[in-house]
Amino acid sequence: MSRDQQDAAEAGVHPHSNSRMNPVYRRRLLYHRLGMLFSFAAMALGLIMLMWILLTLVIKGFGALNLGLLTQNTPSPGGEGGGLLNAITGSVLMVGISTLISTPIGILAGIYLAEYGEESKLAQTTRFVTDIMLSAPSIVIGLFVYAIYVANIGHFSGWAGTFAISLIAIPVIVRTTDNMLKLVPSSLREAAFSLGTPRWKVAMMIRLRAVKAGVVTGVLLAVARISGETAPLLFTALNNQFFSTNMNRPIANLPVVINQFAMSPYNNWVSLAWGGALLITFSVLLLNILSRTLFSQKIPG
Repeated sequence: MSRDQQDAAEAGVHPHSNSRMNPVYRRRLLYHRLGMLFSFAAMALGLIMLMWILLTLVIKGFGALNLGLLTQNTPSPGGEGGGLLNAITGSVLMVGISTLISTPIGILAGIYLAEYGEESKLAQTTRFVTDIMLSAPSIVIGLFVYAIYVANIGHFSGWAGTFAISLIAIPVIVRTTDNMLKLVPSSLREAAFSLGTPRWKVAMMIRLRAVKAGVVTGVLLAVARISGETAPLLFTALNNQFFSTNMNRPIANLPVVINQFAMSPYNNWVSLAWGGALLITFSVLLLNILSRTLFSQKIPG
């Protein structure tokens, strides 16, 4: 089929008809080509901006990468050298504990929505609230945790930051699990029911196992999402210049340190901020690559 025939078919006109003189066909063909042109232009613009950002990040952040960045604590104002060990440790602690909290809650909630979502008003309400939390600004969640936790105990803490980013991760895992479980063919469930398998066992041992790779991917995407959140941590965990693993006190973390150092007048701090931004970017990129390669799985048909 020639290019004109393909365009005619896409424009909704029979390719073998005498349509080149048809004004409707020519108008549709013009709109089609303009639409394709604008689509490719938008895609190219997005790729150019993305590559520009990544190139700038690599150029400015690569110079700050050294062993001291991973083995030394953040320097004092105006000091030389230093690293981000305390910030990296704090981020790993909060993100790790948040993952342990949000993963079982999100997966179990997603199973409930997929299994009983069409029968229970509670499930429909839960799905609605989950959608709202997915679109809620992270700073609102930070203010919420500040109001109900930080203000009551009287000080910032790593636990407050963990709870804040957990509230961001849970909706991501819930919706991913819910959507993945819906992809399991009904014939697989019906076969299990015909053998007398209880409904809870069908959900946990058959449906969930069939899409476990997709659920793990959702967990990794949630971890990637919360790894760079700054606004909630400003109201909850705040920061700490010194090395600390006490989750009941203010604790350093990469997003807040990057935000503080990037706006400082000290060149050393700005350089460390670029290095920290590069670390987070590469970490999130690695998680996305792992989620799309190692855990890729076809849904059984």
